[in-house]
Amino acid sequence: MKIKMKFSVIIFSLLLATTASAQDKSAVTIPPDIDKLLKTHTCFACHKVDARLVGPAYIEVAAKNYKDEQMVDLIYNPKPTNWPGYPPMTPMKHVPKADALKIAKWINSLNKKGKPATKK
Repeated sequence: MKIKMKFSVIIFSLLLATTASAQDKSAVTIPPDIDKLLKTHTCFACHKVDARLVGPAYIEVAAKNYKDEQMVDLIYNPKPTNWPGYPPMTPMKHVPKADALKIAKWINSLNKKGKPATKK
């Protein structure tokens, strides 16, 4: 059992390292305050800005046109039926509402006029 747990930790660590380096190559510049929140709350473990990882890309989420408050609710109470073909998201109830709202607003900014908010 301990070997299985160690293996899981190693795989998760590799996933995080790979994800962090992949995030740096995105065409979208993530504002420093948002980047810090996404790292703090481990969002990058499952999401990238412009490509599928474990979960949908943030630009895919933005295209759903959720209101900011709806997205916050989905962070806390994910609905797997909204994302067929993806594994169910773990409820992220530990994320403070103010942080979740900032993240939601940024994600929604990626869909303004069909273009990301900030490009490199």
